[in-house]
Amino acid sequence: MKILSTVKKVPGGLMVVPLLLGVLVNTFFPGFLEIGGLTTALWGPGAASTAIAITCFCVGAQINVRQAGEVLKRGFVLLLAKFAAGASIGILVGYVFGLGGVLGISALAMVSAITNSNGGLFISLTSTYGDSADVGSQSLLAINDGPFLTMIAFGASGLADIPLINLVSAILPVAVGMLLGNLDKEIGEYLEPATGLLIPFFAFCLGSGISVNNLMAGGLRGIVLGVFCVFWSGFICILADRFINRRPGYAGASVASAAGNCVATPALIAAASPVMAPYVDAATVQCASAVVVSVILVPLLTAFVVKKWGDGKELVRE
Repeated sequence: MKILSTVKKVPGGLMVVPLLLGVLVNTFFPGFLEIGGLTTALWGPGAASTAIAITCFCVGAQINVRQAGEVLKRGFVLLLAKFAAGASIGILVGYVFGLGGVLGISALAMVSAITNSNGGLFISLTSTYGDSADVGSQSLLAINDGPFLTMIAFGASGLADIPLINLVSAILPVAVGMLLGNLDKEIGEYLEPATGLLIPFFAFCLGSGISVNNLMAGGLRGIVLGVFCVFWSGFICILADRFINRRPGYAGASVASAAGNCVATPALIAAASPVMAPYVDAATVQCASAVVVSVILVPLLTAFVVKKWGDGKELVRE
């Protein structure tokens, strides 16, 4: 059976297919992955962090120290573009329609979903289409994983508390990998095959934390939010990637998702700003739905961008 070749024919297939399998297993057999032991350690939702961290470490070992500036530049541009996409629409909708938003989608839901991005999906897609500098930029993009940028967008940055240790913990795997790879070139060569090896594993784990029920609970509004998140933030981030980073644009498309953590963001924002409290419940289920939708659409958008403007591997070959 040509299973692997069939999976690879799907845009972002090594990420998307295992992820969707994880979603289906969690939806129809939710207790199966919680039986403990090696089964839960390999396929449970908690296993994703370890697999992603190992991937970041191995990717770091591929980054030449002379690339560090390029990594920071690409990451900062994408981080700023993603934030601008979410903040601009949230402020506009809030100003014109009020905090209740439009079409039943509040400004809180929009900013919570759009300012975040799915780090695992970004790493998977940039590992497939890009180079080590693209993947390494996730160490900077990790800043948008949580309520921090959402609070800034609502003008409440003084209430946000992001401990320095959280930022260090996101950067350290890449930094240590980069250190070892530069000290000994053979270490980088040894770890290179692993940069793509773990993608199906952490993809399944990410999926095992998502349920089709999330899509149902968010309803049509949640689906609309997910579609809007992908195409609006994708438009902004692709432009930034192409015209500021001078890259083909696939990294900008890869960051156009809604992170799983955005589901918790509305409640955290409301805790800091009680005026948001009436919109928390609806925003939470809509964000959950947007996460599912974006996981499906972002690989398709990225594949389209690659087909139109090329990928990072072609630039390396040139």
